[in-house]
Parts: sequence; C-alpha cells; structure tokens
Amino acid sequence: MSPAPTQARRVSASVVDALVALLCGLAAGVAAGVEVVDGVAQLRLGSPAVWGTALVTAFGLSFLNHVLLTYAVRASLGKLLTGLRVVRASDGRRPGFFRLIGRWLFGFYWMIVFVPLHVATDSSVEQQDAVSLRTIRR
Repeated sequence: MSPAPTQARRVSASVVDALVALLCGLAAGVAAGVEVVDGVAQLRLGSPAVWGTALVTAFGLSFLNHVLLTYAVRASLGKLLTGLRVVRASDGRRPGFFRLIGRWLFGFYWMIVFVPLHVATDSSVEQQDAVSLRTIRR
C-alpha cells in the first residue's frame, strides 16, 4: 500500500473540500435571497429560505463530494488536487458506499468535537482515519 500522506496534504485536501461546499452553499443561498421589486434586485439575507438553501446546498455538495465522487474515483475533489485517495484499510481496495457514508458522518463529528479541543488545548493530535478506511498517497 502507498505511504501515509503528510499532515499538510490531508489538511489541504480538507480545506479545499470545505471551501467548495461552503462557497457553493453561500452562493446558492444568496441566489435564493434575491428578490426583484419594481425592477430593482434586493438581497434578503434575513429570509429563512436563504439560510435553508445555503445549508441544504452545502450538505448536499459535501455528500456528493465525499461519498458519491469518492465512491466513483476513490477521492474527493480536495484529495484529487492534493494527490490522495481513499482505500479500505484491510486490503487497499475500493471503499464501499456505506463505509463512505460513515466516514462522511464521522468527519462532522470530528469537526464539532475534536477540532475545538485541538484549538483550545493547542494539541498536536492528527486526524485519524475512520470506519476501516484509510487515506493514502496516489
């Protein structure tokens, strides 16, 4: 199996994936909040439709990227750009669909629980692979 990736590659891939989901979510939210009144476009950021659309789009794109794209090509967009791929830890083969869903959900848990602890305690703990899947260099 290929060697483990550096922490810089893993973080870079995560940042790319997060930015794609967040920026597309925000763009969709802004598009949903534009209202034309008397020929003048107004942006209504306080509308629940704006934030609902942004949230659904961001989560949907995240699922598409981390589960469906990874299922198809063994890597999310960020991993493709940084030369990484996801494989089964046991044999290095293609990851299964339900394990990818578990990995995607674990990523949210990691962000909500461990990233704040990381920052608060200035620890050097590195992100771990989850659900018997491993990230390796291509």
